[in-house]
Amino acid sequence: MKVLITGATGLVGKALTAKLLERGDEVNYLTTSKSKVENQKNFNGFVWNPKREEIDKACFDGVECIINLAGASVAERWTSEHKKAILNSRIDSLNLLYKSLSEINHEVNHLVSASAIGVYPSSLTRLYDEAETDLSHDFLGHVVQEWEKASSQFENLNINVAQLRIGVVLSADGGALEQMAKPIKNYVGATLGSGQQWQSWIHIKDLASMFCHVMDEALTGVYNAVAPNPVNNKKLTKTIAKQLNKPLLLPPVPKFALKLLLGEMAQIVLGSQLVSADKIQQEGFVFEYAHIEKALEDIYNKKAAKK
Repeated sequence: MKVLITGATGLVGKALTAKLLERGDEVNYLTTSKSKVENQKNFNGFVWNPKREEIDKACFDGVECIINLAGASVAERWTSEHKKAILNSRIDSLNLLYKSLSEINHEVNHLVSASAIGVYPSSLTRLYDEAETDLSHDFLGHVVQEWEKASSQFENLNINVAQLRIGVVLSADGGALEQMAKPIKNYVGATLGSGQQWQSWIHIKDLASMFCHVMDEALTGVYNAVAPNPVNNKKLTKTIAKQLNKPLLLPPVPKFALKLLLGEMAQIVLGSQLVSADKIQQEGFVFEYAHIEKALEDIYNKKAAKK
């Protein structure tokens, strides 16, 4: 199949692109940087600028499925300017794709768009599935709802839409795990807040496989992209420390300190989302890494092998 990917040069995009090429799929990708354009067999880059509504429409030639991963990182300090970038980068990208497809003849029949579990309200006790209608009213909740609304509009073009609400992505190549492991490696690691907040995570390899599964099975609707066994922050911190063979010497970091340090962005580490993976499993998806111990063991073995 020929696939167009936005956000292909990011953490998830790189893993997904590698998997698609390994399977023999053809990949077109969009980038805002001319220097990142490559043209190889089955792998071709095209330039776009969603802010300016500029796109090379040749990117759509022969494409049947678009996988949308575009969006500014939420892991940078939430200044008012960056909060705008977090929202607008997601909405502008989808709006430009929508506008462009509405103006041309194309073969696109499926959009698989990234989303996030931040759409669910923070709770220590509730298990969230995709049928949940009580959605979060905080900044991340607002972003995700607008993001999903922008991707749902593609149904007006008779394009099937699937949205993957992604949890904490664990990878050997950076991202959230690197940030969590850094203080532990330097002997200043500690549980955050109460440590009871749920962290619904997914191994990057399973996430890439899930995007492929949704595409291959032509699935539509919302799916939680999380492993079936979430852990709380205390267990995740301890499991990382065990894999790194480092002690946890410090007491938990209190909530007020995290809020002083991170500002509004503290909701990323203090928020609690206990999220179900049942729906995607019922569609035949099988996780390779269902338990945190196995996932971290695989990641740190890979990191050791790279050294």
